[in-house]
Amino acid sequence: MFRTPLALFRTLAIAEAISWTLLIGGLILRAVADLSIAVTIGGGIHGLVFLAYGATAVLVALNQRWGIGPTVVAVGSAVIPYATIPTEIWLHRSGRLRGAWRLEQTADPRDRRPLDRVLRFFLRRPWVLGLLIALAVALIFVVLLVVGPPGGKG
Repeated sequence: MFRTPLALFRTLAIAEAISWTLLIGGLILRAVADLSIAVTIGGGIHGLVFLAYGATAVLVALNQRWGIGPTVVAVGSAVIPYATIPTEIWLHRSGRLRGAWRLEQTADPRDRRPLDRVLRFFLRRPWVLGLLIALAVALIFVVLLVVGPPGGKG
């Protein structure tokens, strides 16, 4: 399903936009129907997808060897409702999502860097990588639930 960085990034960019819709819908339901549970559900889904999108953006940035600028834009776009869609379009049109996963070392000297070796190790084991990312996202999600929602509970 996620045979290319483009496929994975696009899927999570769209999921992040959909999760914004759920959160905004929950906020509207809370305001007009006093349905606070809608924000809890929509916010929870949005938070989980937000973290998964951020992890995906970092993974794809490492694979595609983006500089700090495109990486910050990609991760930061999740903070603005629906901004992940135009960000994905920009990254795609600028060629930053072109190519395959870097599974093998090439003649490029950057492929000898420890980070690139670790990346290739995990990219060749996608189930392990996916599990580790899912565990990291779940751990961060739980920590954020314990800390509480943005702006407090009131």
